[in-house]
Amino acid sequence: MDGYSTFAEFYDALTANIDYRARAEYFDRLIKRFGGKQNGLLLDLACGTGSLSMELARLGYDVIGTDGSEEMLSRALDKKIESGYDIQYLCQEMTELDMFGTIDITICALDSLNHLPDTDAIRKTIEKVSLFCEPGGLFLFDMNTPHKHRTLLNDSAYVYDTKEVYCVWQNSRDPESPDDRVDISLDFFVPSDGAYIRQHDEFSEIAPEKGIIEEMLVSAGFEILAEFDYDSELPADDDSDKIVWAARKKIGE
Repeated sequence: MDGYSTFAEFYDALTANIDYRARAEYFDRLIKRFGGKQNGLLLDLACGTGSLSMELARLGYDVIGTDGSEEMLSRALDKKIESGYDIQYLCQEMTELDMFGTIDITICALDSLNHLPDTDAIRKTIEKVSLFCEPGGLFLFDMNTPHKHRTLLNDSAYVYDTKEVYCVWQNSRDPESPDDRVDISLDFFVPSDGAYIRQHDEFSEIAPEKGIIEEMLVSAGFEILAEFDYDSELPADDDSDKIVWAARKKIGE
C-alpha cells in the first residue's frame, strides 16, 4: 500500500501497547467457539510486521501472512528468523489475494480493512477471502465503526513520544464522505546527533455502515455467526467503537 513506507519503520514502537499474545488467544477462543479447524492453515491478512502471525504460530496454527507493504514484511521476516517459527510471508495487496490452495481460517486484525481506499475494495477483498476459504472455514476480522470515526477519530490529534521516534498523528474527517473517511497525517521526528530528522506519511481510513458489511459477507457466500464488541464476546451495539466479525463460508457456495 502507498503511504506506509515510513510508518513501517516505526510501527512496532508506536503499537507497543498492543498485547499481541492476548489478541492471538482471543481469536483462538473464537476459532474454538465456532468449530474452526484446530491447528489448521491460517491466513493473517494484512499481517503488518508479523507480531500477531508469530503469536498465532505459537498457538500451533500453520500461518501464512500477507501484506501489501514490502517494508512491513521486511520487519516480519526479521522477526521470523529470530523466533524460528515456520511462517510463510507473501507481498500481496488485500484486493489481489492469491493463495496456492484453500485456507481454513482467515484473520484480518487491527482495523486493516478500514485502510482500504473505498467500499468496492472492501467488497473485492471479502470476495477474495471467500474464493480461497475452505467450505465451512472461518473469517474473523475487526473494523472501526462509523461511531468511532465520528466521535473519537474525527478531527483529533495525538502525540507519541518513544525512544525511537516522536510522532504527531493528526486526523481530519470528511463530513461529506459516504463512508466516514478520515484522512491521517503522520509526522515523525527521529533523533539524530542531537537534532531531529523529520519524515512524513499519510493514509486514510473508511468506516462503512454495519449493514453494508453484512451485505458484502452474505453476497460473498458467508454466514454471519456473530458481531462482537471489540475484545469481548458480548454483542456489538450502536455505541461500539470497533466490531469483531465472525463469519463461516457456506458449504456448497
